[in-house]
Amino acid sequence: MDTFVVAFEAVLPLFLIILTGTLFARIKFASQSWVEILNKYALMIGFPALVIVSMLHIGTELKTYMPLILNNSVYIVATILLAYPVSALLNFSNRMKRSLFLILPFGNIAYLGIPVLSNAYGTDILPVAAIISSVYVFWMLTLGLILVEVHGNQKFNLKRVVLSLLANPLLISVFVGISIVAFGITLPTFIDKTVRLFADSVTAVVLFSLGIFLGIQNFGKPREWLQVAIFVAATMIALPALFFALIKFSDLPPDQLKSTVLDSAMPLGLTPYALSVQYQLETRLFARIVVLGTLLSIVILPFWITVLG
Repeated sequence: MDTFVVAFEAVLPLFLIILTGTLFARIKFASQSWVEILNKYALMIGFPALVIVSMLHIGTELKTYMPLILNNSVYIVATILLAYPVSALLNFSNRMKRSLFLILPFGNIAYLGIPVLSNAYGTDILPVAAIISSVYVFWMLTLGLILVEVHGNQKFNLKRVVLSLLANPLLISVFVGISIVAFGITLPTFIDKTVRLFADSVTAVVLFSLGIFLGIQNFGKPREWLQVAIFVAATMIALPALFFALIKFSDLPPDQLKSTVLDSAMPLGLTPYALSVQYQLETRLFARIVVLGTLLSIVILPFWITVLG
């Protein structure tokens, strides 16, 4: 019962914010223009601030986390590349294949993962949670977005992709966070407070944006959600179960092993949803997977916490 309460308390506020955004859209108080502005804020300011704040929990012993970084990196890269055989087998469109580069690997590691890990295993797990979150951000903004760009409608231009990645605020924030930790930099109090204010704001902003997006969409018929349910089952149960079986007897410390598997079972993240808008992917599918996955996480996450012990 305790594990169920932990997951429920972590997820319920997310849904209340989404519901508020949906209500604003339904009463015609908010429109598509709000979604575009809020998503830009999240990608350019909010998410980078959260990454930097999370990195500050790591401390100076970065080398001790290398096995954690390696195991999570292998899983992320493998699930990104899984989009190729899945798309070929199911004869998906190019747009769907580009979407799978983000759908299959990237769960809500920061906004749901960090609170759940902290509540389930205590605040001592925060450095591990921050490392895992940063690893997911890194691969999303490098390999994930490179493949989205490579398979886009425009002719692939390596220079343009590299420059775009180097100028990406999220990727920059990862390296800024690493530099702060590696060199033992202490931020001035006023800067630290400012960054934390931005970090604290982004969850509500992007969830509210998601709610507005859902409120202006046609939800369709129940059978249209079958594909959504399949993706949720694959990303939150099947793939994490395979991952757990492969690393169960690895040398990872128990807290890192539990956190790694539990994070791999998180519902689709909000950053992929925001990126799907930016890159004109299957945005409605992203939104529905986020909503259904987050709803089912009330049951699925306690299940994984119980299995992991």
